[in-house]
Amino acid sequence: MATATKTQTRRSASLTGATAGAPAGAKRALNGAGGKAATKPAVKTARGKTNGASASHEALDGVAIEAALSNGPAALEAVEPAANALGDFEFEVQRPDYWDKACADLVKRDRILKKLIPKFGPVHLLSRDDPFVTLARSVVGQQISTAAAQALWQRVEAACPKLVPQQFLKLGHEKLAACGLSKRKTEYILDLAQHFVSGALHVGKWTSMDDEDVIAELTAIRGIGRWTAEMFLIFNLARPNVLPLDDLGLIRAISVNYFSGEPVTRSEAREVAANWEPWRTVATWYMWRSLEPS
Repeated sequence: MATATKTQTRRSASLTGATAGAPAGAKRALNGAGGKAATKPAVKTARGKTNGASASHEALDGVAIEAALSNGPAALEAVEPAANALGDFEFEVQRPDYWDKACADLVKRDRILKKLIPKFGPVHLLSRDDPFVTLARSVVGQQISTAAAQALWQRVEAACPKLVPQQFLKLGHEKLAACGLSKRKTEYILDLAQHFVSGALHVGKWTSMDDEDVIAELTAIRGIGRWTAEMFLIFNLARPNVLPLDDLGLIRAISVNYFSGEPVTRSEAREVAANWEPWRTVATWYMWRSLEPS
């Protein structure tokens, strides 16, 4: 690709060899342009345990990215080192049933993904089925290293072994703070628990709600921003068409793969990703993978 000044012609050339995009019907399918999903996608499941290098490469990537969720977008640029810091805990590796179809579709329409998908092969996502625990962990781990987040979460687990919102509320501010949580994080955790207990969140309906409606509910909770909500859609609800434009790793990957490393605006990233619908989650995953050291 030419590295001349970015113009509309150059941006269009970045997608040369790809189709103009998914058919209108396909864009509306499952979780397409409207962001709808009738049910939580079925998954292929396997139980596992991380203990450093013993877990599979695919599983560790899933573990690391889910853990990096708590540390913000930049953390996803270093998923390999993060995986080694997670210690030894049970997880459930899940592969959404739409993954293979999405990959087959993307390699036909996008010349970059045509190279990346075969290179990195099948991928598994890590899913923690309990929404409260997933979100609580994301709050606990904000702005600290993955290793520190894991150590802090273990203290929280020891103080609150049931890991249910009612128990967190009963524990209260003082005992949560004694686990090492900052004043602000303690307030965030209790606000999260109160949202679950009060019924303010439609947790039982999330699987059938539009992506944006779920994001709106989650970002109403203190300490949870749009990026965290989008990661929740990807890793907990297994939504297939999420495009996290606030993610620094995604923007960097689009820059490297489509614009020869030149800076990319959100608008340009969105233009590239329009060709990925209705599988923007899958394409995003392979963008992240493309940043891994070879």
